[in-house]
Amino acid sequence: MANTTGKKFGGREKGTPNKLTKELRAALKDVLYDEIEQIPHRLDELEAKDRLELLVKLMPYVFPKVQSVSQSLDEPMSW
Repeated sequence: MANTTGKKFGGREKGTPNKLTKELRAALKDVLYDEIEQIPHRLDELEAKDRLELLVKLMPYVFPKVQSVSQSLDEPMSW
C-alpha cells in the first residue's frame, strides 16, 4: 500500500548525517593528504613537458582566475 499522506515514515530524520558518506569522505581525505605530500617527488619523475602540463592544470586550484578589465574613452575613470 502506497503512502499518500505526504508524511515520511521510517529512514533517517531530516538533518541526520549519512554515516557511509561521512566515512567515505574521511577515507578519501586521508588518501588525498598522502598523495598531496607525494606531489613533489612525483613531479621530479616526470619529463619537463609533462610536469608543465600538470602544473598548468593545477594552477586554477591555487591561484584565482583573473578577470579582464576594459576601459572605453567615453567612460570616466574611477579610482
